[in-house]
Amino acid sequence: MERVSLTNDLSLSRIVYGMWRLDEDKDTSPAHIHAKIESCLAQGITTMDQADIYGGYMAEELLGAAFAAAPDLRSKVEVVTKCDIIAPMGRYATAKVKHYNTSRAHIEASVEHSLRLMRIEQIDLLLIHRPDPFMDPFETGPALDDLVASGKVRAVGVSNFKLHDWTLLQSAMKTPLCTNQIEISLTSNEAFTNGDIAFLQERKIAPMAWSPLGGGSLMTGDSPAGKALEAIAQAQGVDRASVAVAWLLAHPAGILPVMGTNRLDRIARFQEALQVNMDRETWFALYEAANGAEVP
Repeated sequence: MERVSLTNDLSLSRIVYGMWRLDEDKDTSPAHIHAKIESCLAQGITTMDQADIYGGYMAEELLGAAFAAAPDLRSKVEVVTKCDIIAPMGRYATAKVKHYNTSRAHIEASVEHSLRLMRIEQIDLLLIHRPDPFMDPFETGPALDDLVASGKVRAVGVSNFKLHDWTLLQSAMKTPLCTNQIEISLTSNEAFTNGDIAFLQERKIAPMAWSPLGGGSLMTGDSPAGKALEAIAQAQGVDRASVAVAWLLAHPAGILPVMGTNRLDRIARFQEALQVNMDRETWFALYEAANGAEVP
């Protein structure tokens, strides 16, 4: 599978496995999680996407148990995780209100939690999960720089940031931010026209796409977008998911879709997106179906 270089010493697989629902599976045993990862590895998918808040602050620990049960597994994957969301649950059950925390103390403590829970010595990519309206960039930026300098984190980026959020944080940093993980799908396609993707393309930075299947809405139903996906899927002998992901992969921005499912049969089919023929006219036909009108 194609790989995308984010920094001089960090590359990710073009398709990423998202673990935000890891705790929702009926089987959360280390062996079953290991099986999911091995299914990804068999396709060349080596990047695992986590966040401290996933699973009510439990998903990282589930991954850590899988690493502990199979010590050689860690060296085969890249681990992405995120921080700054504090919700009144799990280890933050006493929080009075859901909020964001981009203070040095919280970021450093969150990294230590993630390292301990995942039983790893280094996070390959740390993302600030949400823009913090209370952020002091001259505290947050140097904290991220210091984590990279310490070796606890290989690279840093952001998630859900607008270009002004990005430039504000980057202005206070020495380390280049290397990606922005944002919502991009056939039905949530505003990033193609609101400047989010253009901003990253201008800087030759590959975006990561969360919820690339529209939260699953594209996989069922008879919406115009669903029907268009189904017609292409049947013609090319794949499923709707493969076509929806191929639509993202075809874009010149080099988007990395983050695929989240607990079903081994679906994980095994991630690579089928690479087999879909997605020319310019097909891309625009899907775009038109999703938006309900042809382009101006």
